[in-house]
Amino acid sequence: MRARLALHAAGVKPGRDLELREVSLRAKPPELLEASAKGTVPVLVSAEGVHDESLAIMHWALRRHDPEGWLSGWGSAELAAGEALIAENDGPFKQHLDRFKYPDRHREAGLAAREEHRRQGLAILRRWNRELRPGGWLLGARPSLADLALLPFVRQFRLADPQAFAAEPGLEALRTWLQRFLESAQLAAVMAPGWAPRSPWRSPGWLYHLALRSDWQAARGQGEYRISTRGQALEQVGFVHLSQAHQVAATAERFFGDIPSAELLLLCIDPERLRNDGVEVRLEAAPGTGELFPHLHGPLPLRAVLLAEPLR
Repeated sequence: MRARLALHAAGVKPGRDLELREVSLRAKPPELLEASAKGTVPVLVSAEGVHDESLAIMHWALRRHDPEGWLSGWGSAELAAGEALIAENDGPFKQHLDRFKYPDRHREAGLAAREEHRRQGLAILRRWNRELRPGGWLLGARPSLADLALLPFVRQFRLADPQAFAAEPGLEALRTWLQRFLESAQLAAVMAPGWAPRSPWRSPGWLYHLALRSDWQAARGQGEYRISTRGQALEQVGFVHLSQAHQVAATAERFFGDIPSAELLLLCIDPERLRNDGVEVRLEAAPGTGELFPHLHGPLPLRAVLLAEPLR
């Protein structure tokens, strides 16, 4: 979010200046890993190079254009104070936030540890509450990079338990600071199209198959997928119909347009895993069109399916 905030402030517009690609970290597309071996998001690929930290993207955007003075116009002491606040946010506060907000990812720690991380996070928030200046911002009478770098994480902390956050003593100024952000035009802008919601990125390096949810669930129980296309089995057709990334939308409209979205899944398939399993894929012409589609001549191994998600 903070990267989007800075890009928006710098006047960058999705669709005009920037192509947004939403990726799933459960199945990292080859384009992401080619750009940044870290495989984390966000990643910005620009003419100047690759920026694979949200803070680096903020700096990149605001160096281009900073009409609100988030980065420019501060003295050295103020900049140093802002850097220290961001370091505390990106280090200990984010660690406590993750373990408080996402206890399912840290089950080994238990509920007692979750409460301890909440307590430690609140201690940092109370220090930030005391840091807020009379103008209502961390460095002075106007917002800075530090404010916009911290506020999205404070928003997440609040969302983990809004009622407890509202009742917590010693956060009065900080709650006012956060509420101003929640009601801001900047946040509204990056939560609306075309910043969000975003479309999932379909990698040209993968293959795709549209499946009924019931067929996919049956395949998971059987250990392999043997449906060629809607209403037809592999044995009837001789291959499993696949699509390339640019063919998914038209295939969905033509053959599955009457299926409720909740009942339709898009399987993202790694062709390298198919090759390793010895399953042949051929590009073959579709009858009546001549358009080449990938056809899988054999059952689809489940291990080759990277994602099975509702079609959007």
